[in-house]
Amino acid sequence: MIQKNKSSRLADKLFPEIEEMNLDILNIPPEKRRLNTETYDFTVSTLIDYLDHDHIIIPDFQRGYVWNRAQASRLIESLIINCPIPVVFLSQNPDETLAVIDGNQRLNSIKLFLSNDFELRGLTAYPELEGFKFTELDPRFQRHIQNRTIRCIVILKDTHPQIKFDVFERLNTGSVKLNSHELRHGIHSGPFMELLEKLGNDKTFRELTLNKTDKRMKSDELVLRFLSLSDNWRNYTKPMVAFLNNFSEINRNANESILNEFEHDFKKTLGNVNLALHRYAFKTYDSSLKNAKFNAALYDAQMIAFFEINPSEEEIQALSTKDFIKKNQRFVESENFNKLISAGTTDKNSVIGRINEYKEFLKNFF
Repeated sequence: MIQKNKSSRLADKLFPEIEEMNLDILNIPPEKRRLNTETYDFTVSTLIDYLDHDHIIIPDFQRGYVWNRAQASRLIESLIINCPIPVVFLSQNPDETLAVIDGNQRLNSIKLFLSNDFELRGLTAYPELEGFKFTELDPRFQRHIQNRTIRCIVILKDTHPQIKFDVFERLNTGSVKLNSHELRHGIHSGPFMELLEKLGNDKTFRELTLNKTDKRMKSDELVLRFLSLSDNWRNYTKPMVAFLNNFSEINRNANESILNEFEHDFKKTLGNVNLALHRYAFKTYDSSLKNAKFNAALYDAQMIAFFEINPSEEEIQALSTKDFIKKNQRFVESENFNKLISAGTTDKNSVIGRINEYKEFLKNFF
């Protein structure tokens, strides 16, 4: 492996490679690049009813409720004084339900107050209402709040999924920005995303990927990478984000037999890689086989190669007599292969090249 100087190692930390977010919009026919929306002025009572009956859903990809009581109280006070409330963005799902894209904190605050969960505090326009819960307010105030309207822009279900993804990214301006899979999870929520979450929580998988406490769905996305590439890696096209989005869209509501097949393929392949490489799977090491670092590109190559060659358990167990782990590490450190897992890793030539090369390496043992 090419040794990096101190400058390069420091640059790796300060300027890490960032997965490209370009969705290659030009691949979408011009007539499908438009955002299809409808605008509604829902009353507060309607919004709460929709939330209570799951017509409006706050998806898992949205960050949790983080507003403090003073922030929530100021929002309620804004409703009382007729101050305009920022637009809420919703996405229409195939089943006609609406997913919250932007407005989680506002909707949750209103719902909590109308459920009598907190007292008003920190008010500036009407300090006389300080300390009141919703049911303690005069009924006229209650009706006034319930009758206030909040403008909602709904991104319709016939909008192209990649255009939706692009819009989600443009609206993603919170203090903690959502990553690509958190956005994807919101757009394509359903049985397939639930399977990714289930498989991503596998204890062995988390250990092998050095990701024991995953709070940003990175494990789910790695499972998706395997399933997407195992299905069609020979026809992979850049960018990786769009490739994964497309597979997610196709399989969003996959039937049980397809989901079971996905689960079987992933678990079997992971088990084989673990049996062959143990803690050395998916990682680069220094010359003493220490200082492990998970490498997603290497993960792609090893998982797809083991999946397609599909060795038997007896064949894998026999690797222990063939010095497989050290030979694997020497191959990973070789100049040509190392380039394929360390630079431009989502380029078509890199993705296809590293899978082909690792498959050829693996064939020497089976």
